[in-house]
Amino acid sequence: PGGISPCSFPVLAPGVPTEPEDPQSLLQRAVSVLQGSYLDPTSHQSFHYSQAVLVQNEVFLRELQAFAQTKEGAGYSREELEETFGFLLFDKEEEARKVCQTGLRVNSSSISTLGDPAKGVYISKHADCLHPRPWYHGKSGYIVICKVIKGKVRVIPEHYSTTYTCPSPGYDCHVAESCSLSCPKPSPCQAFEQSQYYMYEVTGGSPAERPRQVCPYILL
Repeated sequence: PGGISPCSFPVLAPGVPTEPEDPQSLLQRAVSVLQGSYLDPTSHQSFHYSQAVLVQNEVFLRELQAFAQTKEGAGYSREELEETFGFLLFDKEEEARKVCQTGLRVNSSSISTLGDPAKGVYISKHADCLHPRPWYHGKSGYIVICKVIKGKVRVIPEHYSTTYTCPSPGYDCHVAESCSLSCPKPSPCQAFEQSQYYMYEVTGGSPAERPRQVCPYILL
């Protein structure tokens, strides 16, 4: 495992006034979120983060709140509406920058085990399971932390054929059935696939290109 390379740029909605946050304070907050989501306790000694940038996009924040309000009106529980975090890893700065600026959109994943990637998005539950291949010493990259609202979650078996699972009516998220099974030491690929959220939003019978329940939050 290696460090995360620094990146510094503002991702701001036009015309939104911002008060700069102390960079060290933001980094500490981001690292606390990351470390609180590790699957493997030894990851605390394996990863190093150098710089964090707050993603300021009022459109994404308003849409996340609107999603929560809509689902609250539909009778969702407090637990289903709780904000949590998801994680994305990118090798290139421009790839991370694009997600921060335009949001996480469908057709952005090569995974298809939990649902059709053309109808939903995949995001990792654990900040140390961000890639199907093993980490190696010296690897670096860019992590985007997203705020997510899972909503109603359906547990499904992983599907490896080319007949993709469609979004489930009445639900907002799929998770892998096998993630609840006892496995002493899953392979990196297994850990990655089994710790994915497949999230989608269907309105008027059509999947949204960018589900509102995923909101880019911090770039490291």
